[in-house]
Amino acid sequence: METIATELLSFMALEYWALAMFAVLMGLLLVGYPVAFTLGAIAFGFGGIFLGLDFFELLPMRIWGIMTNFTLLAVPLFVFMGVVLEKSGLAEDLLESMGLLFGTMRGGMALSLVVVGALLAATTGVVGATVVTMGIIALPAMLKNNYAPEFATGTIATAGTLGQIIPPSVILILLADVVGVPVGRLFIAALVPGMLLIALYLLYIALRAWLNPKIAPALPADKRQWNKAFALRLARSILPVLTLIIAVLGSIFFGIASPTESAAIGAVGALLLGVLYRRLTWKNLQIALEQTTRLTSMVFLILLGATAFGLVFVSMGGDDLVHDIFTQLPGGAWGFLLISMLLIFILGFFLDFLEICFIVVPIIAPIAAHFGFELTWFAILIAVNLQTSFLTPPFGFSLFYLKAVAPPTMRISVLYKGIVPFVMLQLLALILLILFPEITLWLPDLSDEYHGFTK
Repeated sequence: METIATELLSFMALEYWALAMFAVLMGLLLVGYPVAFTLGAIAFGFGGIFLGLDFFELLPMRIWGIMTNFTLLAVPLFVFMGVVLEKSGLAEDLLESMGLLFGTMRGGMALSLVVVGALLAATTGVVGATVVTMGIIALPAMLKNNYAPEFATGTIATAGTLGQIIPPSVILILLADVVGVPVGRLFIAALVPGMLLIALYLLYIALRAWLNPKIAPALPADKRQWNKAFALRLARSILPVLTLIIAVLGSIFFGIASPTESAAIGAVGALLLGVLYRRLTWKNLQIALEQTTRLTSMVFLILLGATAFGLVFVSMGGDDLVHDIFTQLPGGAWGFLLISMLLIFILGFFLDFLEICFIVVPIIAPIAAHFGFELTWFAILIAVNLQTSFLTPPFGFSLFYLKAVAPPTMRISVLYKGIVPFVMLQLLALILLILFPEITLWLPDLSDEYHGFTK
């Protein structure tokens, strides 16, 4: 092994082999190899050759640090809360009620989808479940009401991704851990950018429907009747969601509970709502537990593989080389910011947000700190950027979720065409957040000044 390493090092310096390790990883992931096992295999392969197998005696301590991280305990709790709420049928009630509420307007069903997507994002944070639920319930109704297919699918796929940026988002929890900022502060910082995205979506839909009524007509008059029964139905569908949002996010923002403790509150609240609405059967509970275990296991397996990969990459000097490359880019700090955001956007076409979060972000976050960027702001930029990875072909997961429940005759090209305007809106929001950092930072700074509960 030492002979092989010596020969390889005579050909290329150790830190350049670290970059080769990163290139091999990207190639294998693009081919389709499983992420967690690919990360671990490459780490042990390159580490065994260049650092020796004894080097991996450091790895158990890293893994122990991850498994005993109290903050990361919020991940399975929030995932469980989201799955339980999906099984309780609250999403269906919200979609149907809000659709009728906004039906008097052109594009009313599309507007209602964005509102429902925001409410579900603030209670579940699970993108896949939201997109599938909306696709099953709303897409047939929109097509039946003569909505343009690309407009309908684009709205559904985009509204479902709001769970990426609006707390309690799982990606925000993971980003906070990777970047090294408090989860509570990152949750608060994400509120205004999330509202900005919602406002851009609503404005675009309303303007597009006003300019071209044929793509998003209003509901027929016989489906738009307001009466006491409808008011009660609306209250029944909205109040539980608002109650859960206040319980979960309010407990964080007002310093009553930590993010992990609020996740436990949310999980218990979701169970209580399921019981009260008599929709939480033993079978649904079993399915929720199985899905939570599966999703959480996937996240932590990738995290463990990324930890092994990062340990080898740093020990081989890869981080120092990347740091030198980025710090010597033209434009200094802003040149680095532009290149890093462009890199994440391009990788989002091919990689999942978890892969980018665990592989790329640990490399660029220390460089952002070196340039003096506020890491809370930088993390929000990454989160908004990563949101586009759910929509950009060929591997946009929201598009896959929606295609799975769309009519068989609907071609994938319709979905691709539908998301283009919304991806442009997300990039516009990203540019605004870059140019005006105070959009992101004023609320968390205000909370630090008056309460200090995010510290």
